[in-house]
Amino acid sequence: ANLCSKDPSYLISVDKFNHWLATTDADITFIGEPINPLTPRAALDIMVTYCTARSADVCGGSCIVYNGGPACLAAPGTNCLAATANVGFCDRENCGNSCNSLDSCGTPLTNGFCFTPGTQGINVPAA
Repeated sequence: ANLCSKDPSYLISVDKFNHWLATTDADITFIGEPINPLTPRAALDIMVTYCTARSADVCGGSCIVYNGGPACLAAPGTNCLAATANVGFCDRENCGNSCNSLDSCGTPLTNGFCFTPGTQGINVPAA
């Protein structure tokens, strides 16, 4: 395995994710596990930020930050998201019906976000 490989362009690195959290003016709500890189098994957690607003190519507004393992996140009103893994975004809260994966993002935004209008649920895979 190449330990020096870079994350695919559709993913946000943990460092960039934390920098965005530290510098954004978005209204943030945290759910899931606390974000702490020193916690045992933290490397298995996936971080996802999903927000209500897109302004030009910036994602913001009210955002929820999830940190944890596999889950289906109810995400009504989501217009953009970023993640540290290839999550799915769906038009139903139960992560069903029509879904796409982050690696097929049609409209990339700044800071590793993707424009995902109509998202109602986010499918977080196992790390």
